[in-house]
Amino acid sequence: MVFPRFAVLAVALLAAACGGPAAGDQPKPGDGALVGVTMPTTKSERWISDGENIKRDLESRGHRVDLQYAENDVPTQVKQIEDQIAKGAKLLIIASVDGSALTKPLDTAANARIPVIAYDRLLRGSPNVDFYATFENFRVGVYQAESLLTGLGLRNPDASPGPAEGPFNIELFAGSADDNNAAFFFNGAMSVLKPYLDNGKLVVRSGQTEFQAVTTLRWDGETAGKRMEEILGTTYRRAKVNGVLSPYDGISLGILTALKNGGYGPEFPIVTGQDAELGSVKSIIAGQQYSTIYKDTRELAKATASMAEAVLKDRTPPQLNNLNDYDNGVKVVPAFLLNPVSVDKTNYHKVLVESGYYTDDQLR
Repeated sequence: MVFPRFAVLAVALLAAACGGPAAGDQPKPGDGALVGVTMPTTKSERWISDGENIKRDLESRGHRVDLQYAENDVPTQVKQIEDQIAKGAKLLIIASVDGSALTKPLDTAANARIPVIAYDRLLRGSPNVDFYATFENFRVGVYQAESLLTGLGLRNPDASPGPAEGPFNIELFAGSADDNNAAFFFNGAMSVLKPYLDNGKLVVRSGQTEFQAVTTLRWDGETAGKRMEEILGTTYRRAKVNGVLSPYDGISLGILTALKNGGYGPEFPIVTGQDAELGSVKSIIAGQQYSTIYKDTRELAKATASMAEAVLKDRTPPQLNNLNDYDNGVKVVPAFLLNPVSVDKTNYHKVLVESGYYTDDQLR
């Protein structure tokens, strides 16, 4: 729900993006509000980092934070949000397990006039979502597909046609269907891959090309690995898979495990990924996973904390830069989007190490 205090013209929202809170607006230590933060799981290192970064940034602004992890269980996340409301939270930041399953606690928050910021995953089917902070998700998929083409040799890094002709056998994986981002990633990738599928330079031998056929519940790597094993056993007995579109590093590692079990290695198909998780970056360095998409969650957490600060002061967040694209089925949610970066063996050190995201010792 966007409260009346946020109901301003789109022009004003975009104009505000040029400014920021004045120095005198900074909270004094201890004078802040209680903010409820719920993350989906500790099974992915990126969500642990997201939660810790948001907590640290909010506490540095003087606020108290109740940080919870739902371990991919919807009833647990519902209860966590309801408990935060009962504790007197003045704002909720939610990275959902299932973006369509939180209507009831969002109604409760609205009745208590508690604003809600959806974090990285859009909350769907409810009018009670005020703002959304995420990355350019369609672009993530575009970068994944471009990386797949580059790895196969169909495309050069400068976007010119590559030396390879194909045809190449590829398989497609998507994220969890209950996560709004999964469709953005997949559609972005398919916008790049479709011409190559149409002209026969890419072939999906399994025939599994529709989003619902290639989703991976809860982004689970083991689930993805089992599906990859099934595809190898039924489709690739007399052929080789050359590339795999994978939307997330945890899924990528599951796919690579299946490939290893299927006799692939030391050379592997081109396998993409996302989130620059430590295990996948090491895999890229070792020449197994081909690429990942780096999303600096430190910056997303910082931007979200800044948005929260504005909301708690009854102001429109100055960061908003997308007012049109994130329709949750009930309303278009004003959003702030950051840019992702494609990472492979050629640039991982510059992007990840020189930025301080990882150290050389961590990547050994």
